Amino acid sequence: QVQLVESGGGLVQAGGSLRLSCAASGRTFTTYSMGWFRQAPGKEREFVAAMSQIGGSTHYADSVKGRFTISRDNAKNTVYLQMNNLKPEDTAVYYCARGRAAFIAVNRYQYDYWGQGTQVTASS
Repeated sequence: QVQLVESGGGLVQAGGSLRLSCAASGRTFTTYSMGWFRQAPGKEREFVAAMSQIGGSTHYADSVKGRFTISRDNAKNTVYLQMNNLKPEDTAVYYCARGRAAFIAVNRYQYDYWGQGTQVTASS
């Protein structure tokens, strides 16, 4: 069984930064891609960023490109999301997820394990 545990969320002023972490259990962490999604109240869960299984490829939603950076430390079974220049529209619950395969995926149905989520609030 795979478990994903996010941490690092919080309240910041617009323009501030946060770093989210997602610790994964299990020995097959390096076999799969990892992604971050977010869900704001009343909205669908949306793709934010993803990284291939060894970190060679990344992909970002247009809304966060240039501000957010995904990375992973396979030795620690952890994936990160560095968020800079946060905007009020970034406010949401952020989820990490494990892809069903090694390559990057942007569709939520291409992920099979999800964390519990961590709240990020950027105030104006």
